[in-house]
Amino acid sequence: MNFSDLNTLGKQRKPFLFISDFRAQKLEVILLEDLEKEDIEFCIDENYKYSEHNHYLKTNPIKFQNYQDKFNRVIEKIESGETYILNLTQATPIESELSLKEIYSLANAHYKLRFKDKFVCFSPEKFVQINADKIHTYPMKGTIDSSLPNAKEQILNDKKEMAEHIMVVDLLRNDLSIISRDVKVEEFRYITEIEAGDKKLLQVSSHISGYVGDDWHENLGTILKSILPAGSISGAPKKSTLEIIQDVEEYDRGFFSGVFGLYDGESFDSGVMIRFIEKSNNSYSYKSGGGITLDSEVKLEYNELQDKIYLP
Repeated sequence: MNFSDLNTLGKQRKPFLFISDFRAQKLEVILLEDLEKEDIEFCIDENYKYSEHNHYLKTNPIKFQNYQDKFNRVIEKIESGETYILNLTQATPIESELSLKEIYSLANAHYKLRFKDKFVCFSPEKFVQINADKIHTYPMKGTIDSSLPNAKEQILNDKKEMAEHIMVVDLLRNDLSIISRDVKVEEFRYITEIEAGDKKLLQVSSHISGYVGDDWHENLGTILKSILPAGSISGAPKKSTLEIIQDVEEYDRGFFSGVFGLYDGESFDSGVMIRFIEKSNNSYSYKSGGGITLDSEVKLEYNELQDKIYLP
């Protein structure tokens, strides 16, 4: 299927599960009536009940020097004006005795997806929600260990984190302006607490909205195509930043940092596929990263990449 097929399904009000890779070039669309025939599980639940588990992932982190080389190349691109914020990610080999199905069942998250025996994600980050005639997006940018002294005040008052968040909010405002009117920031830089294995993280998000009109159902595919890839895990300006990502990261993101969502015939809800484990040749890798700006410190960014490797 392609994006125009989503317009057709929306016009028919046919419920479906939508899965897109990072670059919005590979789409998986499964009608909900056919889902039981597929080896796919998903759950979208903002009010999920947290269940404790004692499973931890063993990691084999990328060497700091390798990460630093990529980081420096990004900084060079920022200094040359080709990008001003770029989400730099890497794949970290991990070990777990659990199957993807077992990992899926243990994980706690608003957005969970297991796609066959290929990957599983357990994401805290919304992409877009559409209800009635209004679209909402919730860019998440900024993370801190909640156990640090005055963690909330630290991250909200950090000038680098503030600048990075403003850039992403501006990018998402522009994205929504492509497909909606009266775009505005409903709430700027609010804190959510996320369970992260043996620790808790504070993450900073904002809420942006716009009006898409009553006919959005028959334009759903066009809307999604216009705003993908997600700005919070790519960067800005989007076109040149995507080219830099492909050159610098030196691996294929695939479905990691893509989007999956549910259209139920009346509304649409979707999440960004971060917190992502991929299986290849009977081994696992965990893909993670963070936003890089001119004020970023390489050691802190390297540590953030590792801190995001956990089973919530």
